[in-house]
Amino acid sequence: MSLSARTVTPEYHALLVDTIKTLAIDAVQLANSGHPGMPMGAADMAAVLWTRFLRHDPGQPSWPNRDRFVLSAGHGSMLLYALLHLTGYDLPLAELRRFRQWGSKTPGHPEFGHTAGVEVTTGPLGTGFAAGVGMAIAERLLAARYNQPGHRVVDHFTYAIVSDGDLMEGVAAEAASLAGHLQLGKLIYLYDDNQISIDGATDITFTEDVLARFAAYGWHVTRVDGHDAEAIATAIAAARAEETKPSLIACRTVIAKGSPNKAGTSASHGAPLGGAEVAATKAAMGWPAEPTFLIPEAIVDGQASARANLQAGREAWEEAFAAYRRAHPALAAELQAIFDNDTPRAAFDAIPSFPSGGAVATRKAGAKILEAMVKSHPVLVGGSADLAGSNGVNLAKETAQSAENPGGRVIHFGVREHGMAGIANGLALHGIRPYVATFLVFSDFMRGAIRLAALMRLPVIYVLSHDSFWVGEDGPTHQPIEHAMALRMIPDLWVCRPGDARETAAAWRLALARQVGDGPTAILVTRQDLPILEETREDIACGAYVLWEPEGVEAAELDGILIATGSELALARAAAHSLHAKGRSVRVVSMPCWEAFEAQPAEYRDEVLPPAITRRLSVEAGTTLGWGRYASACHGIDHFGASAPGEELARRFGFSAEAIVEHYLKLA
Repeated sequence: MSLSARTVTPEYHALLVDTIKTLAIDAVQLANSGHPGMPMGAADMAAVLWTRFLRHDPGQPSWPNRDRFVLSAGHGSMLLYALLHLTGYDLPLAELRRFRQWGSKTPGHPEFGHTAGVEVTTGPLGTGFAAGVGMAIAERLLAARYNQPGHRVVDHFTYAIVSDGDLMEGVAAEAASLAGHLQLGKLIYLYDDNQISIDGATDITFTEDVLARFAAYGWHVTRVDGHDAEAIATAIAAARAEETKPSLIACRTVIAKGSPNKAGTSASHGAPLGGAEVAATKAAMGWPAEPTFLIPEAIVDGQASARANLQAGREAWEEAFAAYRRAHPALAAELQAIFDNDTPRAAFDAIPSFPSGGAVATRKAGAKILEAMVKSHPVLVGGSADLAGSNGVNLAKETAQSAENPGGRVIHFGVREHGMAGIANGLALHGIRPYVATFLVFSDFMRGAIRLAALMRLPVIYVLSHDSFWVGEDGPTHQPIEHAMALRMIPDLWVCRPGDARETAAAWRLALARQVGDGPTAILVTRQDLPILEETREDIACGAYVLWEPEGVEAAELDGILIATGSELALARAAAHSLHAKGRSVRVVSMPCWEAFEAQPAEYRDEVLPPAITRRLSVEAGTTLGWGRYASACHGIDHFGASAPGEELARRFGFSAEAIVEHYLKLA
């Protein structure tokens, strides 16, 4: 890739900056809601990046070798919307006028999949920063795997604009540390160092030496005047030439620059400037008060010319990819499948079967499944937050991702759960199929990024082990009680709690079948061994099914239903056998995935859980909150655990077949 920058005259740059500023001012003012200060202060750096360096094509927003741009400071969304409109994306001026309104393409914070050109949903600060790290890892990994001598078909940069708030968040610190360790040289972040946050000047809370911190992480750092276009361009060019370190360019800016009375103050951060200040600002800029949303003809013409050049760049890459396809057809076909988000059939075929009989922890079953699948899926990539062996994702035969091995498919995330989940989002946005793992109880640390994965409907896979009080001696700090239910509350996240090795294989099959647009999957697995039941299925796309019921008993003749998940499935089956011996005909329903069950037709749901059978007892080693949608009573645990062997805790907490039978017999 050529490192030369495109040429822009100072006059054109100044006019473009003023256009960006006034579009942001007018949109926020019309909506009477938003953040005008950041777009006004960051317009210079954004204009330099987008006009001189960023390689993209508004006519083909998803072409694979484009540079990625992340507005991590998502509250400044009008900066991005102005850029997208001006550069020619499918974002008409009418949508800027509808900023933050119902049904518009310009929501308050940028949303992936909703607005053309938005690479990632941002808003919760720091998470865009982490996603960008994932994108840079993905670019380097794909380049290492697919580029061949004379054919650099994967070769692009990841850029972001980050704010003081981003750099205060722990998730950004976690991701930044890993990015420096991995030496991601094609990751370049512009830091909008305006020294203002909502509560006032940042010096009330944030007085650290940011550049020294990032230098300690292993980043290339520099500081420039964020309103000096040539200094910004020189810094970006130097960052692009730095191949062994990610770059942070601290751009000292003035928030709401150009506003006579609100520049440099927190008053411009999260509220419209107000009619009088808008008029004063435009007058100070020499900009007409009317019409609003003015775009000078010179900018219209200049951007049309720029679009032609950007299109030519994309077409040149397509010609290069065609030559690559001729020279390396097998690699090209594999890479094209990644671009198209196609899951290879071989990955599903590789999932092993588990014969009934014996017992194995579902985390160990998951390890065998992952080891088999990774051989058949070229971009099934991931790792653990320093718990790979415990989680069952320790792929000893696979190379770890590093500066020396950029094609490594195992990522050692370290004890950085939130950063790990945020990075996984960036990997998924770039065509990788990521899995990330930790203990279920630590999903609390990941929740913000998990929620964003669900909002973006990205097919991230979360392997969450040690899924109940059966963890045992580690005690209540490590024993998840409310966590499965808390995850089930997140829309579009499918939570699978398999009951044995066979259902674990089915959970991986279900997770792998989900694509971009479907959403993420959490697979909750056990530390302790579970019996492999003869009745369990290796396909749980239905979400729930009848595991067992007395032979010859019609549904109308059933006395009741036990609904169980995970490690309690075998207990429920044993309890049903005991109840049958007592003359009570009870069906056992395995419900490993609520969300998949809810996606089934009503007829199927009623077949599994007949509405006429109202005596239903749920059995799960976790909080009972939420089970009321399926059960009339709940056998669970609504208190913290304790430190003792798992078997002892089960006895004391009432998780035995005998205790379940006793509970059932007390039901009306």
